Amino acid sequence: MVSAILLAAGVGRRLNLSVSKPLIKIGRQPAIVYSLKQFNRHPDIDEIIVVVNAQNIAKVTRSIKPYHFKKIKGLVLGGLRRQDSVYNGLNSVDKNSSWVLIHDSARPFIESDAISRVIKQAKKHGAAILGVKLKATIKLSGTSNMVRQTLDRDKLWEVQTPQVFNKHLLLKAHRKYAKEDFTDDAGLIEKLGAKVKIVLGSYTNMKITTGEDLLLAQLIIKKTHGL
Repeated sequence: MVSAILLAAGVGRRLNLSVSKPLIKIGRQPAIVYSLKQFNRHPDIDEIIVVVNAQNIAKVTRSIKPYHFKKIKGLVLGGLRRQDSVYNGLNSVDKNSSWVLIHDSARPFIESDAISRVIKQAKKHGAAILGVKLKATIKLSGTSNMVRQTLDRDKLWEVQTPQVFNKHLLLKAHRKYAKEDFTDDAGLIEKLGAKVKIVLGSYTNMKITTGEDLLLAQLIIKKTHGL
């Protein structure tokens, strides 16, 4: 059994908008709806837990209600940090679930094929994440922003979600390293010493963080959906 945890507790301060990030309209729909549609119809996903915050729970509920997503088990309040929100979601998944998929609702353009591939590799390796190769040249700086090293971009990946893990392994990592800060769940798994498989994603699976990202997202949806 695979449980999807959709993170929708972000407030999106860098976007400087009056609505929370999951509710930003992309075309004619809130951003969160695009991911929910993919997970709701995907044959490998058995249930969906949506993690929200106290300020947006009512609006998220109203926004998704018209779509009648049958796989949504419930809405759960998140925590102060991203990993706290994931942990709250983990504690709400079905007890019979063996695999957990974590996704950011601010990535509205996840594709069904990518979901299938990352789940398949997670079941093979215990943990798998989506990522894309870096296009830019990356340099490591030292004192006073002097270049110390040019990194080999062939070995560098920009990590995305969904990320899929064995549920018991992820719970173990969260409980063991609860006091440490991590930017994604794969970091927790790596800290345990477990292996994480990188699965090639798509450059369109972008995360909406800034105003420039939002403009690009609107262009993508206009081109792909005509909205």
